[in-house]
Amino acid sequence: MQPISKWQTLTSRMVFEHKWCRVRQDTVRLGNQQLIDDYFVVVRPDVALVLAITPNQEVVFVRQYRHGVREILLELPAGTFDPETESPEVAAQRELQEETGYRAEHLVKLATLHDNPVKDTNQIHLFLAQNAFVFAEQNLDMTEAIEVVLIPVEELSERIWGGEICVSGTIAALFLGMQFLKVSIPLVP
Repeated sequence: MQPISKWQTLTSRMVFEHKWCRVRQDTVRLGNQQLIDDYFVVVRPDVALVLAITPNQEVVFVRQYRHGVREILLELPAGTFDPETESPEVAAQRELQEETGYRAEHLVKLATLHDNPVKDTNQIHLFLAQNAFVFAEQNLDMTEAIEVVLIPVEELSERIWGGEICVSGTIAALFLGMQFLKVSIPLVP
């Protein structure tokens, strides 16, 4: 078996550049010396995602339309940010407040994950916000129509296994957050 090694990037150029999407084309040499001249990578901003829990042990979710999959999905509040101008924690607090009107005094960083490392450059920064409270009205972007949904912690397992909660970053944050809080989400239905 050949040892695993990083690919060597021989050339790299932006082939599509728009404020909402950037695509890079790389020419790479694999560890086995083969060349790939058209490896496309989507250059995406990082995402801050918040698992906010109220004092009544309810998780603050958002229900919204996601055009990529053409579905209305239930997920945790999240949004993109530029790490050069905003910290992940500040972005998480901002997104929680904008999308839901909720706020928490303190956030705990749960993890930083790669979203889709095969073709995307971004990371997802997962946070836990305990004792979240209504702070203001939602402040939504033009493309957002968001319903805030509160789900009791004890219903999370049923909602995940039933397929109602099916977004990967949301599920990762739920399992990590519940582990942090020492609350069990059964790993089998």
